[in-house]
Amino acid sequence: MDLRLHNAAAVDDVAAIRRLLAGGANIDARDESGATALLVATHGNKVNAARALIEAGANVNAKDDIQDSPYLYSGARGHLEILKLTLAHGADLASVNRYGGTALIPASERGHVETVDTLIKAGINVDHVNRLGWTALLEAIILSDGGLRHLRIVELLISAGANVNIADHEGVTPLQHARGRSYDKIAALLEKAGAK
Repeated sequence: MDLRLHNAAAVDDVAAIRRLLAGGANIDARDESGATALLVATHGNKVNAARALIEAGANVNAKDDIQDSPYLYSGARGHLEILKLTLAHGADLASVNRYGGTALIPASERGHVETVDTLIKAGINVDHVNRLGWTALLEAIILSDGGLRHLRIVELLISAGANVNIADHEGVTPLQHARGRSYDKIAALLEKAGAK
């Protein structure tokens, strides 16, 4: 297994990446975990390496053994520059991770405001429900600290037309979750948007 391209991506060595590709290296070769060199660059937020690989034609949707792709991982981790590159080069907005969630769901949970805004502007489905029965709105409440970043994400999701009444698998609504956690500002936003 030739991992020279992966190794160059891991250390952001653009010159080595270009040299290896010119020498015939397989741009979408996989390592033992199924990761491509682009996913390795994405893991380390190595923007220059990611750009060089994407511009050379690397697959931004190629998934590893645990169903992460450069697009999904950059969205989940808030690696905004790489995310924007993947979006400009064919990222599949409907692609899902091992939990059945789009990139928007973990981005919302983790408080990545700019990432959420970027994904919404790209046209992602704001009401996608993952295998846990949660939307991005539910995760922005259930798995958050209720602070300013998550308040802003709830605002963005509501502004994008998120259905504020999609309940989880137990029938608990976003408003009920917000009230149960004493997230009063989030609850007020939801109520203003017609949440029950």
